[in-house]
Amino acid sequence: MTTTGVVEPIPLSALQHAVYCLRQAALIHLERLWAENRFTAEGDVLHAVADKGGHRKARGVRRVMALPLACHRLNLTGTADLVEFLPGPDGETAFPIEYKRGKPKLHRADEVQLCAQALCLEEMTGRPVAQGALFYGQTKRRVTVPFDADLRALTESTAAELAAVLTNRRTPPPTPHRSRCRACSLLDLCRPEAVSRPVRQWRDRMLARALE
Repeated sequence: MTTTGVVEPIPLSALQHAVYCLRQAALIHLERLWAENRFTAEGDVLHAVADKGGHRKARGVRRVMALPLACHRLNLTGTADLVEFLPGPDGETAFPIEYKRGKPKLHRADEVQLCAQALCLEEMTGRPVAQGALFYGQTKRRVTVPFDADLRALTESTAAELAAVLTNRRTPPPTPHRSRCRACSLLDLCRPEAVSRPVRQWRDRMLARALE
């Protein structure tokens, strides 16, 4: 899918927000709302080292921190925390690594953000990127993520869905999810229960009329 309707490139981090909650992504990247909480602060600390940038080579592996990325086909742009370029008989193969606070999650938001980095690297280098890794601050371990067909399809559909929201400039209505809403730093700005209540009331009235 190609998202050509958006003039400004979509930040890679916006895809992570969109998978977590499309409304959250719109509030941040369309309405420009933001609020810090403990989780966002911990994430900032974890990224502080990676954001400094730099190159290093050890045991034949070239490591580049804060590498700028772009994918014109999907209109994406951003920065990779770390990309390891692994040597091989046909040249280097990119292996993106994204730093995250906490531990592995049940949803695929982090995986989609990482896969989007891989799509950028494939377009930039002309070489396939088969897998990458998520490094979680709580467990201090890497989780290898294979970029299979399902994850690639989810990443591209998320980019297209978010592009449509940004192009139409319409923030989606809330879809309350107890655990995700509770962890969201925008909870007080979003007010999902208060906003969604009139929508539910209108839907119930329409259904009642249809059954009359």
